[in-house]
Amino acid sequence: MSYDYKKQIHSFGYACKGIRQCICKEQNLYFHVAAAVLVVTAGFSLGISRTEWLVVILCIGMVIAAELFNSALERVVDLVSPEYHLIAGMVKDIAAGAVLVCAATAAVAGLIIFIPHLIRLL
Repeated sequence: MSYDYKKQIHSFGYACKGIRQCICKEQNLYFHVAAAVLVVTAGFSLGISRTEWLVVILCIGMVIAAELFNSALERVVDLVSPEYHLIAGMVKDIAAGAVLVCAATAAVAGLIIFIPHLIRLL
């Protein structure tokens, strides 16, 4: 049994295409990516530790992945239920709530990491 590397490369390309499409079309994801760029810039500027970088990277990945899942779920709900339906609206709200939980958790982690570094500067 041989491994199909071409198929794997194509799959990776489709995933990258999906991320690109979502960043270009989803204002919330664009905001999260912009925030991630600012956080990474702050991390380099403030010289955060390796452990702090791990937390920052995991938080960025968690928020962006949550936003991608939310966007995909919204598309599926719109496809299945083009007209307004109470349950479809609830599904979208719950998915958006999941993104909010991830973003709030990342924000708290960011404050815990960055506030001591900022206080040292003062």
